[in-house]
Amino acid sequence: MPRRLGAILAVAFGVSLSVLDGSIANVALPTIGRELGISPADSIWIVNAYQLAIMISILSLSALGDLVGYRKVYIAGLMLFTVASVGCALSESLQSLVLSRVMQGFGAAAVTSVNTTLIRVIYPRSQLGRGMGINATVVAISSVAGPTIAAGILSVASWPWLFAVSIPVGLVALTLSHRFLPRNPVRVTSRHFSWRDAVMNALTFGLMMASVEGFSHGLDPRILSVGVAALLVIGFFFIRSQLREEYPILPFDLLRIPIFSVSVATSICSFLGQMLALVALPFYLQSECGYDEVQTGLLLTAWPAVIMVVAPTAGYLVERIHAGLLGGIGLTMMTAGLLLLAFLPPHPTQGAIVWRLMLCGAGFGLFQSPNNSILIASAPPERSGSASGMLATARLLGQTTGAALMALLFHFVPGRSTHAALLLASGFVCTGAVVSFTRVRLPLPEALRRKKGGVSLAGRQPAGLRA
Repeated sequence: MPRRLGAILAVAFGVSLSVLDGSIANVALPTIGRELGISPADSIWIVNAYQLAIMISILSLSALGDLVGYRKVYIAGLMLFTVASVGCALSESLQSLVLSRVMQGFGAAAVTSVNTTLIRVIYPRSQLGRGMGINATVVAISSVAGPTIAAGILSVASWPWLFAVSIPVGLVALTLSHRFLPRNPVRVTSRHFSWRDAVMNALTFGLMMASVEGFSHGLDPRILSVGVAALLVIGFFFIRSQLREEYPILPFDLLRIPIFSVSVATSICSFLGQMLALVALPFYLQSECGYDEVQTGLLLTAWPAVIMVVAPTAGYLVERIHAGLLGGIGLTMMTAGLLLLAFLPPHPTQGAIVWRLMLCGAGFGLFQSPNNSILIASAPPERSGSASGMLATARLLGQTTGAALMALLFHFVPGRSTHAALLLASGFVCTGAVVSFTRVRLPLPEALRRKKGGVSLAGRQPAGLRA
């Protein structure tokens, strides 16, 4: 237990850094743009560069973890992230800041690509859900704390300190990682990392993200069509090559496992709906309800704050209740909360808003830990890194698509965009709930099957199901 606690702290510090730096710069964009003398449009690159670097590298780094060991990839990512944070803090131009943010993104991708895999290594199989619950809690706390920490730092210091605070945390995480993270054995030594596949993966996901962003922001159709054409050509050859690989970077071998692929689809739907709602709600609360920025931030804190309580509880429940059933119930609760937010009365009280947000957060928290547990536990041990990378990729795809859909709604439904977004979000989450319930008919991974009298119920299943 003492070593496990130290290992969990090492993972928690690393994950919190990657999540915090995904949002901590958002609050400071106007300040950074003003001090560097750049336009608001150009300042968006400070955020996009970080997200793009994660998107194009996370699957490749998770595959690399399967080859060289998850501990090595995680520690290397922490080192790169910490050094890049120094570069961000010392940047005096947009170019140097964006370059440092790209390096930060690669470091964060390395950390994120294997963090849930490390939990699988750290915790006994029977307690995997508890580890996933703790991880979900760390993510929720970090997402809540990002804007608050940024506001606090900017009230007493200049914007470079937003990145400088990551340096000591990164050093603590490195120290804990070196001391406590287990040296997991590499199970497959007969294959090599394919740099060609890594480049094609980066081009495919980079062009996909650029096309979605360009379409949602009204990019010139001629430029957009060239990007889409390049995506189709490169994506075709990339997918064709991956289908022939025994251990592909884009894990088609894992997607052939029914409960794994269903869980990925459920994750995309849930994060898409969550991002749609969380982007729409600030505009709704300020434009239609008359709250200022501070009040809006405090109200929205109710959503992730509830996740901090529910996610660990769901991690314990997954040892007793089918994870697919828990996920379906959670997403049904979230659907109800989104619909209730969409049909708020004309002048809602703060209490009326908060309890609806809490219902959404409770539903998402009840879904997240069990879903992550299924995704990681259903992969063979030697493919745990790729499963972790796919989990993070599903989250990023959902969030990117949700943000892009919100931009489209602002353009096509200007008067009712927030209402339409909440209805659309509830539709996606409801779809995720239906898909999650279908997992009840599928055999769970052995680590998540309930015990009876100290014996796994898996032992009473037909041999085909056990396989």
